[in-house]
Amino acid sequence: MNPIKRVAVVGTGLIGNGWIARFLAHGYEVIATDPAEQAEARMRHEVERAWPVLEKLGLAAGASLERLSFEPDLQKAVSTADLIQENAPEREELKRRLLAEIDSYAKPDAIIASSTSGFMPTSLQAECTNPGRVIVAHPFNPVYLMPLVEIVGGKNTSSEAIEKAKAIYESVRMKPLVLSHEVEGHIADRLMEAIWREALHLVNDGVATTDEIDAAIVYGPGLRWALMGPFLTLHLAGGEQGMRHMLRQFGPILERPKSHLIAPKLTEELAERVIHGCEQQTEGQSITKLESRRDDFLIELLRLLETYWPAANLNGRM
Repeated sequence: MNPIKRVAVVGTGLIGNGWIARFLAHGYEVIATDPAEQAEARMRHEVERAWPVLEKLGLAAGASLERLSFEPDLQKAVSTADLIQENAPEREELKRRLLAEIDSYAKPDAIIASSTSGFMPTSLQAECTNPGRVIVAHPFNPVYLMPLVEIVGGKNTSSEAIEKAKAIYESVRMKPLVLSHEVEGHIADRLMEAIWREALHLVNDGVATTDEIDAAIVYGPGLRWALMGPFLTLHLAGGEQGMRHMLRQFGPILERPKSHLIAPKLTEELAERVIHGCEQQTEGQSITKLESRRDDFLIELLRLLETYWPAANLNGRM
């Protein structure tokens, strides 16, 4: 049984539309709102584009595009929702003001979640009258397929709100990762950005092209990370003694300056190298075609992951 009935999605960009599609596919009623011109038309186009992909994955009972409505008035959009998912642009002051406004309109027992990829909830909830129900719920693109959602509570967030949010996201077949401490960028983005910084250095230093770097991840660690992640992968690399041997054997080389920790300056020359490389890699293929290929791949990968790790739990149990 669904823990809630109605979801309001505030902001209908890439992430907001992904949330809309995911909640609709799991039988929820969704009310969307966005002040931008033509927002409703763009939203419906993107959700309809994602719908066939979700049909391949399997829709929940009662799932229907007919359960989606658009309400330009923010107060009307959020006042009856059980969960409000905010997806405004990544500007901290904007989000703080918007969340405070949402808080003033929302039902007392509604959960208010920000999709922010970087800001900490304590700051975001600072201007709210009822900060205990304000959390970060950070997803990954495409939201309608990717299962990870990082749930982060702030200084004033209640444990009840965290547990309620966890149940909500589990009901739409997500894997909630509840962070014990708030930190800028949460967990997954900090890891991705570390690889991204090093990749930029490799391009900037002329060591590798964007195509070569992508191939190095896709055919190397990326395959293993899809199942085990970096720690368990290295645990297996240590043989029968696992990580104990791995650290004893290879730990000392971590002190060697093989990689860069600080991003290179994004000069025009470096930007053009990256842009040119990506355009060469995708020559003759539209973004829509690439997204379709990605989505089909993710569906197969998700099914494979369920076969090999059906009981995966992101908070300590396997």
